[in-house]
Amino acid sequence: MPELPEVEVVKRSLERKVRNLIIKKVKINDGNLRYKVNEYQISKLRGKRIKKIERRSKYLIFTIHENIVMLVHLGMTGKFFFIDKTNKRFKTSFYYKLDKDKDPKFNRVIFFLQNNQKIIYNDIRKFGFIKFYNFKQFEKNSHFRKLGPEPLSNKFNLKYLKNYFLNRKRTVKDILMDQKCVAGLGNIYVNEILFLSKIKPLKKVNKITNNEINKLILNTKKVLKDSIKFGGSSIKNFSSDDGKKGMFQQFFKVYGRKGEKCTNIACNTFIQRTTISNRATFFCKKCQK
Repeated sequence: MPELPEVEVVKRSLERKVRNLIIKKVKINDGNLRYKVNEYQISKLRGKRIKKIERRSKYLIFTIHENIVMLVHLGMTGKFFFIDKTNKRFKTSFYYKLDKDKDPKFNRVIFFLQNNQKIIYNDIRKFGFIKFYNFKQFEKNSHFRKLGPEPLSNKFNLKYLKNYFLNRKRTVKDILMDQKCVAGLGNIYVNEILFLSKIKPLKKVNKITNNEINKLILNTKKVLKDSIKFGGSSIKNFSSDDGKKGMFQQFFKVYGRKGEKCTNIACNTFIQRTTISNRATFFCKKCQK
C-alpha cells in the first residue's frame, strides 16, 4: 500500500498537470470499487474546474468548483494516469510499468478535461475508492474522524506523543502504524524511523523516554521529507509524472535487508527480520535498544 510520501508525490504530480482545468465529462467503465462510485454525483462534475488537490494521510482531496470535494484512496493498486493533448501518457502512481495492452483493462474511471487531456483512475484489485461530498459533509467525513496529526505538522510534537504513549503498553512499531496515533505512516517508513532513532520495534511505548520520543519525532520528519525529495520508494514500479522512479529505497537502512550487515560502520551485526502485527519488521539487535 502506498504510504504518505508516495501519495504526496502523486498529489504534486497531479497538481502540476490538472489544477485549474475544467472537467468536460466523466466515463465510468467499472464503478465497483471498495465503495460503488456514485454515478449521479460524478455527473455533477461536468463543466466544473479542479481548483486544487491536497493530501491528508494517505488520501487525495480534489476540491472541484465551489462546493464539491472528491476524496480518493488508492488502496493497494490504485493509480492515476495523465494523458496530455498529444495522447502521451504519464504515470503518477504504483506497482507496474506502463503497459499499453494490459492497462486499459483496469481503467475504472476516465475524467475528460479541457484541451483534450484526461486523467484516468486505474485499479487492478479495486480496493481504492472515489467518494463525493459537499464542503459541510466533508468536514464530518468518517475517514478523517479518528486520524491522528500529520507527522510533518507542528502538532506532531513531544507533548502530543508523550501523552499518547502514556499508560499504553503496545509496541512502538505497532502504535506508530496506528493511524489514530499519527496519520500516513506505514510499514516501510516506520522500520526506517525506528532504526534511525535506535529503538527496537518491540519496545513498549510506556518505557520510552522523552529523549527517545524527540528522536522519533525528528527522524519521522527527516525520513518522510527525504523520501518525498527522492520521489518516494519504488518497491515495485512507482514512478512520478515525469517518468522518474522513486529512489528512496536506495537509502533504506533496514527495510528488506534481512541478513545484510548493519549500515552503521561500528556495527558488524546482521539485520534481522521478525513479524509484528502481521507486518514484516526489520531491525539491528545491537543498534536498537
